[in-house]
Amino acid sequence: MKDFSYALGLVIGHNLKGSGISAIDAQEFAAAVKDVLENAQTRIDSRKAQQIVNERLTAMQEEAGKAARETGEAFLADNAKKEGVVTTESGLQYMVLTEGSGKHPAATDRVKCHYEGRLIDGTVFDSSYRRGEPATFPLNGVIAGWTEGLQLMGEGAKFRFFIPYNLAYGARGAGESIPPYAALVFDVELIEVQ
Repeated sequence: MKDFSYALGLVIGHNLKGSGISAIDAQEFAAAVKDVLENAQTRIDSRKAQQIVNERLTAMQEEAGKAARETGEAFLADNAKKEGVVTTESGLQYMVLTEGSGKHPAATDRVKCHYEGRLIDGTVFDSSYRRGEPATFPLNGVIAGWTEGLQLMGEGAKFRFFIPYNLAYGARGAGESIPPYAALVFDVELIEVQ
């Protein structure tokens, strides 16, 4: 029982840390778990406990979001000064790597593309190149930065997009790979407008 108890604590500890919770009062945590397991009277009712947890998690997300937002904004401000980088009215930045000569898509078209997406630290989170197969999708079914940026491209073009969080996945992020408020970098090759 002793090993099981320790192992369970280890699993819960890793889950908490993985969720961004790294500082708690371990004695209070253990006391609450003990009260629940022993059906003892708790100091706080379950509804109030959920409210406290939600408020703290929201505050932690806002703190992390503020740092990510500021880092992304600083990156984009520096990037805008680089030769070849164009900034649109919305804040989307792009660089033409290869000019295309084919058809330009409308927002309602389907497009076939090769792409690689990275965080601003260079971490690759998605790549059709690595999968060895281009992706086909409706242009109005992707993030706003792609919808806007791909309309600037002709078939055969390859652009690098620098996308602010509000034209990407916003405050929610996307899965485990893209944190909230993340600015993103995509290399996109427009193969075909369908």
